[in-house]
Order: sequence, then C-alpha cells, then structure tokens
Amino acid sequence: MAAGGGDPAASPMKTPSWAVRIRGADGEIAGAGILLTPDQVLTCAHVVDRAADRLTAEFVGAADHSVPAVRAQVDGTAYVPETRDADGDPSGDVALLRLERPRPAEETVRLHRLSAPGREVRMYGFPYAHNGGIWFRSTVVGGCGRDGQVQLSPVNPGELASPGCSGAGVADSRTGEVIGMVLSGQLDQHGNRFSFMSPAETIARHLPRLKPRIVGPTAVDERLLPTADGASQDLLDEPFAQRLAAWLRDDGSQVKISVVEPGDAARAATLRRAITLADRELRTAVSIDRASLDPPGTVPSAGGHDLAVDASGLTAAEIAERIAERIGLWQHPEHPPLDRIRASKTSLNLVVVGVDEAADPPDLLDLLDVLRAGGSRLLLVFRTAGDCHRRARERLLARPARERRARLVERLRDITGPLAEDLHERLAAVVPSGVRPLDSELVAAHAALAALLRADEDDRERDDDRDGDRHHDRERDRDRDGDRDRDRDRDKDWRYDQDQDWHHGHGHDRDQDRRHDRDGGLHQDRWQARGRDQDRWQVHDRDQDRRQVHDRDQDRRQVHDRDQDRGQARGPVQDRQHDRDRGHDPVEDRKPARAPGRAPGHTPDLDRYELLADRVAGRLRAGVAELDRLRDRRDELAGRLRGYHVLHQHSLGGEEDPAVDDLYLRAHALLRTRPCDVRAAEAAVDAYTRRVEEHGGGDTR
Repeated sequence: MAAGGGDPAASPMKTPSWAVRIRGADGEIAGAGILLTPDQVLTCAHVVDRAADRLTAEFVGAADHSVPAVRAQVDGTAYVPETRDADGDPSGDVALLRLERPRPAEETVRLHRLSAPGREVRMYGFPYAHNGGIWFRSTVVGGCGRDGQVQLSPVNPGELASPGCSGAGVADSRTGEVIGMVLSGQLDQHGNRFSFMSPAETIARHLPRLKPRIVGPTAVDERLLPTADGASQDLLDEPFAQRLAAWLRDDGSQVKISVVEPGDAARAATLRRAITLADRELRTAVSIDRASLDPPGTVPSAGGHDLAVDASGLTAAEIAERIAERIGLWQHPEHPPLDRIRASKTSLNLVVVGVDEAADPPDLLDLLDVLRAGGSRLLLVFRTAGDCHRRARERLLARPARERRARLVERLRDITGPLAEDLHERLAAVVPSGVRPLDSELVAAHAALAALLRADEDDRERDDDRDGDRHHDRERDRDRDGDRDRDRDRDKDWRYDQDQDWHHGHGHDRDQDRRHDRDGGLHQDRWQARGRDQDRWQVHDRDQDRRQVHDRDQDRRQVHDRDQDRGQARGPVQDRQHDRDRGHDPVEDRKPARAPGRAPGHTPDLDRYELLADRVAGRLRAGVAELDRLRDRRDELAGRLRGYHVLHQHSLGGEEDPAVDDLYLRAHALLRTRPCDVRAAEAAVDAYTRRVEEHGGGDTR
C-alpha cells in the first residue's frame, strides 16, 4: 500500500508488499530491497556487488500469496558504491534497480522525511534461516558520520540486523512510514551491537532522481537556502563558522544564542552555509568541494540539525505545527501542536532564525522553553540584541544554568554531608582493608561545592551591582530632572518679567520703568551667571558620566575576555557578532557588568563538576558497601568467638588453660578495638578456634 495514503506503509501484522528479497547469480539471498515504483527497487550497492550483476527480485508480500520473481539490473548510473574517507567514515552504498516487468502500483511505497531520534523503528529483512523474512526492531540513536547516516540500536541483542537485511526498508513504528534503508549491522570488540541506515534525505542526495518518491517537509525552510549571488557564497566569518560547526557537531551545548544583524552579509552567508552543509539532503558534492577549501573546523557534519525554520512573520503555533510534522506527530491533529509536542517527549536539533521577528515572540519563547525542557537542542538566531534577545538569554540560558547549578549544589552537599558521614561512621568502626582511599575525592567534592557557592555569591553581587547602577542612574536622572525644573522656573520668571515689561501701558511712571529695567537687568545678569555656573556643573557631570561609562566598558571587556579565555564549549553558548579588529563583542559591551575595579569571578565548569559528583558518589557508595561487609564480618567473628569460648569453658570443667585463654583475649581485644582490623581479628579468631578444636572443644562451624 502506498505510503501517505492514510494507512500505514508498514503494518506489523503482515508482510509488507514493498519488501523485496534479492538473490544473486548463485541463487543465494544477497540482501533486501524496497519497491519504490512499479519497476524500480532501492537497495544497497554492496548487495548488487554480492549478486555478481545477476539480480533477481522476489516479492514475498505479493497479494496472491505467491512469490513472483523478476530479473533486475542497475538503473543506468544510479549506483553509488560505499567509499571511506581518511578517518574510515563511510559514505554512499545505495543503488537503484530497474525491473524487467513492472509490479502493481499498489505494492509500492514512498520514502518519508522524518526526524525520529529516540523512536522505535522496524525493518523487514531476510537473515539466515528466515528466508521468508522477519521483522527486526531497533531504536534510533542519532546521526553519525559525515554522510548523514543514522545509528540504530537493537531493542534486543538478537534483533541485530545481519546479512540478508542490507537494503531492507526501515519503518517508523508509530506512523508506519518508511523513513530509510538498512546499510549494515555491526558487533564491535566491546560487544556493542549497532545497525546503520541511510535516511530518506541522504538517499535523495545520492540519487536525486528519487526525490519525486520522497515525501514530507524538508528540513530547511526555503527562505534559509543560500542565495544565487556568487559574491555572498564567498563571504565567511571564520570564527562564527567554527562555533556553528561545533554546535552542529554536538559540542555539548544544549542552547546556543547568536545575533546576526540586518546588513551583516558575511555573518548571514556563514549562517546559511552552515545550515546547508548540516542538512542531509542539501549537502551536495559541489557544496562539499567548495567548503573543503575553507578553514578547518568550519564544516559541520550532515544531519547536524533536524529542522531549520525562519521564524520571521510566523506565529508560534505555525512553528509548532512545522515541528510536529517534522517529528511525525500526526496523530490527534485536533490537539494543539504544543500539547502534542509536550506529550510526545521527542527531542530534536532545531535551528530558529529571526526569533525576535516572529509574529508573537513571547509565545515562541514559551514553545522553545518546552522544547528545551524536553531535551531538544536549540540554535536560536536573533536580528538584534534587544529585549527579546535578553529575555531568551535569561529564560533559556541563565535560568536553566542556575537551576542546574542548584541541583549540583544539592548533590555535592549530599555527597559531602550524609554520604561522607556514612563513610566516616564506618571508618570509625572498621579498618578499610581493601577499600580505596577516598580522601582526595572528598576534597575535590568540597572544592567543587565551594566554587559553586562562590559563583552564587558572585551572581548575587552582580545583581546588587546592577541594582546599584540602576539606582544611581535613577537618582542622577531625578537630579537632572530637578535641575531642569528649576531652570524652567527661572526661565518662567524671566519670561514673566519680560511679559510684564511688554505690557506696560502709556501713563506708567517712567521712574518705575527705569527701576523695572534696572531690576530686570540685574535679574538677567544673575540668571546668566547662574546659567554659566549650571553649565559648568553640567560639563562636570558629563565628564564624570563619561568616566563611569568608560570604567564599566573596561570591566565589560574584562568579563568578555574572561569568557573568551574560558571557552564556550562546556555550557550553553551565547554567540553574537564579533568585532575581529578590536577582538571583543560589542553586544557584550552593552551588558551590565560588575562594579568597576572588581575582578571577575571564575565560572564553574558544570559538566566537569557533574562528572566529578557522579564519580565521587559512586565510589563513596561502593566504599560504604565494602565497609558494611567488613562490619558484618566483624560481627560474625564476634559471635563465632563467643560460641567457641562457651564450648571451651564447658570442656575445661572449671580448669584453666592459660595458652588458649591468651588466644581468646587477643581475638576479643582485636574485635573490641575501634576501628577494628577485621583481617587481623579474623586471623586471631581462627587461631583460637583451631586451638579449641585441638583440645576437644568441638567445632561449631
């Protein structure tokens, strides 16, 4: 049944009609294939090689329950053998076969573009002893390699794709759509089992003639495609390109925020280039050849993003619908797309360009926050570093970082508190024989906790500094407003005097006029003097303001230089336009900073501290468990010693045996000592019990 017609393309309750079994010249099964058109079958290039150019396609899911066999051959030049680069990274391995006789159109299937990380998929192949075909289940792990292949992990160890499965269609279990083709299975030296598939987009890149048989939305909006302008293709902001490529190769940063201002042609071209090269379908040989001449580290791997959206003019609901369609959330279309995304718990690598140009930026930030909380990775591009940009940084970067740091602080407090106390309690009870010393780990945990608490204190001080700066600015503005009010009052008085003089009528006393002119002139002189003084004070204020702004700018550059030295790869990345001549970020220069003269604090490496917490907690628990075992053994030895002592006393009948008693007292003393050396105590108890047995005291073991 054709995909996209409303029914699943691959029902698990029957053999799919599009599943093809391919035999070679020797009659052996060489692999599998997918019937895409009545006379075209998609398979792997190595299946063609194995069949020795004499191919027979067998249709095990035919409607009449027969297994029709049709001769086939490679369709012209539609053969892309597997190649490997210098790192052994594979590429290609796809081929298209042409049948001598066509099959019914209703048996065909279309490939579907679908981003399905973490989803369960099924493949129908023909491994040894299953000539009729069998389903294999796997989970999509994620993209791997430069060709945009996808790694699959078998649901059960026995479901690893094996010879006979190459070329099989991979169907999404939720929708039934065929989303790719099996390439190979692998069992590595560590016992890990993986399969690999070529997704629909990668197949389309290698075999462009198949694009009419591939449905579903493309990963990149048309508005984000490179322009035909050759000049813009030659523009490259190398540092920006390196940071984009690092994020698209998954540098560990969940959220990256950048600013590409209107009119910045180089930065805009660099962004389009990265989006294109990271798309499985758009990453052509021509684009790779062009990019190969660019500086190293600027070329991302294919499949670095699942969806790239231009948000300009779109509502959050429209973008959410695009995301839902891309990840296959087609069920329950009556529900809002945001609810479907939240309920699906599906993550993706999402690029959104023009966040601040969306129709409703606040609603879009809500959507992005839901995606971030669900584990999606986000590359967000703003046009300006305005209010929307600041809100996004606070909501998607700063707040999650604070929450993450708070969780880490609680973990480290638990490690350095209750867990450490449990360890010390047991160390006071028994000697840690065979237990690795944990002092250095606890010291490291205490140091990490102290660093995090210092960072919290630095944040509070920065907030206080910002509040103080804002208060100072408000006070200064209020003083200036007061000066302007007084100036207006004086000016009003002066204008009033002039008006009064202008209204003098005929018959007024000329002496009064002269007195008025004289007083008015005196008033004017005084006002002009005050004005000159006021001007001097205003000049002084402006000079002082310039010095304060200069100091703050100096400190901001120090903070920026610290951030650059520390690097951006370990946490959420905030990337904006860089001034290559001056070596600093002008957007950073506009950020609030610490008080002038205060040295910027060091930002803790949360990734490293989380790994430290995991390691120390694991070793502490293992140490506590081993010490508990030693303590239990001590108690067991104490019980055994008491039992033998009672038997020995009964056997003596009131007599004394100093030699045996000395052995008992030694063992008893070792068991009573804190911390108890369990090994030494065990040896002493064994010596005592052997002596008692030799004297006929009996064996209670």
